[in-house]
Amino acid sequence: MPKRQDINKIMIIGSGPIIIGQACEFDYSGTQACKALRKLGYEIVLVNSNPATIMTDPDVADITYIEPLNLERLTQIIEKEHPDALLPNLGGQSGLNLCSELDKAGVLKKYNVQVIGVQVDAIERGEDRIEFKNAMSALGIGMPRSEVAYSVDEAVKIAEKLKYPVVLRPAYTMGGAGGGMVYNVDELKVVCARGLQASLVGQVLVEECIFGWEELELEVVRDAENNKITVCFIENIDPIGVHTGDSFCSAPMLTIPEDVQKELQEMSYKIIESIEVIGGCNCQFARDPETGRIVVIEINPRTSRSSALASKATGFPIALVSAMLACGLTLKDIPCGKYGTLDKYVPDGDYIVIKFARWAFEKFKGAEDKLGTQMKAVGEVMSIGKTYKEAFQKAIRSLETGRYGLGFAKNFNSMSKEELLSELRFPTSERQFVMYEALRKGATIDELHELTKIKKYFIEQMKELVDEEEALLANKGSVPAADALKQAKLDGFSDRYLSSLLDVTEEEIRNARMAIGVKEAWEGVHVSGTENAAYYYSTYHLDEDKSPVSTEKPKIMILGGGPNRIGQGIEFDYCCVHAALALKKLGFESIIVNCNPETVSTDYDTSDKLYFEPLTLEDVLAIHEKEKPVGVIAQFGG
Repeated sequence: MPKRQDINKIMIIGSGPIIIGQACEFDYSGTQACKALRKLGYEIVLVNSNPATIMTDPDVADITYIEPLNLERLTQIIEKEHPDALLPNLGGQSGLNLCSELDKAGVLKKYNVQVIGVQVDAIERGEDRIEFKNAMSALGIGMPRSEVAYSVDEAVKIAEKLKYPVVLRPAYTMGGAGGGMVYNVDELKVVCARGLQASLVGQVLVEECIFGWEELELEVVRDAENNKITVCFIENIDPIGVHTGDSFCSAPMLTIPEDVQKELQEMSYKIIESIEVIGGCNCQFARDPETGRIVVIEINPRTSRSSALASKATGFPIALVSAMLACGLTLKDIPCGKYGTLDKYVPDGDYIVIKFARWAFEKFKGAEDKLGTQMKAVGEVMSIGKTYKEAFQKAIRSLETGRYGLGFAKNFNSMSKEELLSELRFPTSERQFVMYEALRKGATIDELHELTKIKKYFIEQMKELVDEEEALLANKGSVPAADALKQAKLDGFSDRYLSSLLDVTEEEIRNARMAIGVKEAWEGVHVSGTENAAYYYSTYHLDEDKSPVSTEKPKIMILGGGPNRIGQGIEFDYCCVHAALALKKLGFESIIVNCNPETVSTDYDTSDKLYFEPLTLEDVLAIHEKEKPVGVIAQFGG
């Protein structure tokens, strides 16, 4: 592939320490970018302050600086290294903000450093609330009614015009930091003061409340020749009002009509062309389900948490491709076995991906479990299945919270229908579990839709699971009949959950289903940009196993760290990645099992083979029996 001749040395800015609203997705993005650009022959200078990341390993970049991410230190490094270009849109908000600071301070001009991947003025158009609003207005794309405030008094006056409740969105922040929904002037004064302080430019957008609308995301990619593709369509199952980082979501979109998806795609292409992003861009929209009105909420002119999710959901490595495009390659230059070249790419997987957030409210006894526009998740899991029900229930058991299904969480089963409905007045981390028990207690689909604004389709799917569970409970004390057991497995009920429901052992459930031939089979997710690379997910819906087994080398299985949580960051991912690399060097075939989409361990080429699966006895044992490794490494996954 061709190399851009006017650039030899590229600086990449990392994302700094892990904070709530920023998991290890930027370590994944930065590592991918370094890998891609070094293959193309560029010298990479990496600056980051986080020692627990793969990115800051000495062999990822040519030169690595573990230094504070501030204007003074970056200026010193630029003065010393004289990079030809700066790639700022892989390190999250930190990279974009520092790029803007370096530009305003005249550092980039003084040392003749090009900004690639995103133009500096495009950062403003994407992140500055006034510039973004003007850019969307010029394109004829609607936005929620809003005005910008630079002081609390200005915000109070704007809110009076828009009418409460209103949403506050600080500029140049990530994860909704400093913002939120406010219902009265007292709340506004507190949240606005916090938001002004959090904003890099002391700017807060005061926006009309559109809570309850559908929230929809597209991951789009553009090259320097204006070729554009859509990598992934994501439907947030939680409606507007819950930050996308906390929102339960699916890919592809399951309830959105084709014509609406096409309209969203056309709007996304207009936006990414106007903002002039080269590489990946996340576009977030809201749609009024009653009127069909669509407005754009936000765009991220950089790789993001959603980019990592979309990459793993589709097999399209957005950060790796974005880095190549930033250096002058086009989508037509990048080969892809399945499509020929990447400009022909279309998302066409015949499976469903579910993302479920992982919270840590239990760690903070005084914290209120209430979700809003400020992200509170500390991690997330991704599951893949052939149906919504299968993928949904796989996601629940991937969370590693001691729950293997949706029922009988906490004390919800002992609560009355009225008490459960009262719990659903506001979104919380427990909403799906409360809804499950409310349906069991006789709540209707209409009642739950009215309270949560979650689409009826998803509540109907849950109601079918509740009804199936109730039928299973009628035979408590015994293993279900063959037909009922097979259907339960098709719908994602885990062996362990069935065991707890029916008061039989997990081994009895397992033996019974094995006896009737109900076993997991595996299918691959093709990795775009490669000839035939894939990673694998299990399903009970396949008659034929499509995961080839190699017998050339002895195998070692590595159990990953699962979702990020308080007390477990990316150090376990770091350990698992190094274990896989070491095993390869020793001549073993390395197999990683993990369910976290934000990590380097779930990159397709970190190990010889990747299983994107929950870390439970049922799932791991099935892989073990299939692959027959000579050993399993458990201690690196925490």
